[in-house]
Amino acid sequence: MAENRNILSMTGITKTFPGVLALDDVDFSLRKGEVHGLMGENGAGKSTLIKVLTGVEQPDAGIIELDGRSVHVRSPQHSQELGISTVYQEVNLCTNISVAENIVLGHEPHRFGVLAWKKMNALASQALKRLEIDIDVAQPLGNYSLAIQQMVAIARSLEFTSAKILILDEPTSSLDVNETNLLFDVVRKLKSEGLGIIFITHFLDQIYRIADRITVLRNGKLVDTYDTASLPRVELIAKMLGRSMTDLDAVSKSKVEHEQKASGECLLEAKGLGLKGSLEPVELALRVNEVLGLAGLLGSGRTELAGLLFGVDTPDSGSLTLSGKTIQRFSPLESLKNGIALCPEDRKAEGIVGELTIRENIILALQARYGWFKFLSAEKQNEIAQKYIQLLGIVTPSSEQLAKNLSGGNQQKLILARWLATNPQVLILDEPTRGIDVGAKAEIQKLVLDLAAQGKSCVFISSELEEVLRISHRIVVMRDHKKAAEYSGDVNDQTIMQTMAGNL
Repeated sequence: MAENRNILSMTGITKTFPGVLALDDVDFSLRKGEVHGLMGENGAGKSTLIKVLTGVEQPDAGIIELDGRSVHVRSPQHSQELGISTVYQEVNLCTNISVAENIVLGHEPHRFGVLAWKKMNALASQALKRLEIDIDVAQPLGNYSLAIQQMVAIARSLEFTSAKILILDEPTSSLDVNETNLLFDVVRKLKSEGLGIIFITHFLDQIYRIADRITVLRNGKLVDTYDTASLPRVELIAKMLGRSMTDLDAVSKSKVEHEQKASGECLLEAKGLGLKGSLEPVELALRVNEVLGLAGLLGSGRTELAGLLFGVDTPDSGSLTLSGKTIQRFSPLESLKNGIALCPEDRKAEGIVGELTIRENIILALQARYGWFKFLSAEKQNEIAQKYIQLLGIVTPSSEQLAKNLSGGNQQKLILARWLATNPQVLILDEPTRGIDVGAKAEIQKLVLDLAAQGKSCVFISSELEEVLRISHRIVVMRDHKKAAEYSGDVNDQTIMQTMAGNL
């Protein structure tokens, strides 16, 4: 049972990156002998908060206290010296050397100037014994499962520090059910020893199994901290997604008008489409003149499905047909040639090329489809750029402005312009309105419905449930990397959230 004494208090933590307020006056506390779940969708601020705590980033404002004493965490090494240990999603160990070598790396015992193997193996065995893990530490780490590698990482993080706090960042993302159970046994044992554990995951079932309290972040702000037992799953989902009360009646009106134009003709159809370890086989049909919404929490399989539909990944089961013709080759370039476009989730990493001009960004995908030996003329490039700058209302003094100088909302419109310029039959939009203001959001939603009315078909993915409900003619709910249910566009939000939570 967790004690009520805080071993960690973070108060008023604020962190700004160029153009982004990543953390806005966030409070967080951790008790001795507690597992504290940190929840939120992508961009909520979880990673930034952990980076501040571990000294990777320095806060612009706020106070960190350990055992009631104010500290300034200067670096990751300093955080370890303060008793804060972190085990990340990707196990950062060397699989080609022994378990013992991994555990004592940097702290190897020597005798008469020679590595003392016997003592090293004994130290490693003792470290794992604390976790109730009994394996041959002389064997290469790569001989063992991911779960055991995770235990070794935990043992290493605890062995040579007087750890008070253990941070587990998505530790179960690559583990199966039995391996996850093994990890949870270890977590409970460490908790009983008085360790404070911060547990970050997108698996709701797991957070309810292991966490005593849950803190929810959204858009860089603290929503609140709750006792797990008193927070129903549906309420947790609602708090993570947020409930926008903005007036988007014009979008709702467009949806009603456009529903009358939707036809029953199937344009894109997936039958048993899947990829082992990424997405369970999915049945999906996208009709002409339709916006098909994909709802689900982070890690539910939404983005993985988008990747298969666009050919980012090649499925190992099922089939995909476009206008009745089976797609044989899966690649983004092949998809472009087939009239399928994807506006990616991460516009900075996968979308915008900041050092190119607006014009160059807009014609990028179209030029790739034509091939680099069939260049678009400068006149044609300018014509296309001006068309979509005007159509989408991109605010810029010139098409020759560098893309990195645009606001977030205008950058998002710029990516849309790039894919619209290819004149796709199917437009897949993964989080197209994330991080932009309400006005730009409404404009993009309205544009998507207009495109559908003009004969395009759109797959619309968003973490904001209200947005999915507002814009979609049909909604597919994803959960645990598979399709959980399919509803008409007039389904209510409670049904969707219940399905996302696994209650339906």
